[in-house]
Amino acid sequence: METVATSKGQVVIPAKLRKKFDIKEGTRFQIEVDEKGRRIILKPITREYIHSLRGKLKGKGLMKSLREEKQREREQ
Repeated sequence: METVATSKGQVVIPAKLRKKFDIKEGTRFQIEVDEKGRRIILKPITREYIHSLRGKLKGKGLMKSLREEKQREREQ
């Protein structure tokens, strides 16, 4: 499948994929960059995606890591 970026950097996701992944207006995306493979990976953040993450990272100290990351972002 192929699509084109607009002058504003917007990309249209084909209807077939929007239906398959339950992407609707206002759906947020997690963006990952694979520098080595030169890929941009979009993951729709849907209810199903959120539910699938529950409990996976429990006890990993993520809040501390998140606070530290946000602090580094503010300092830049």
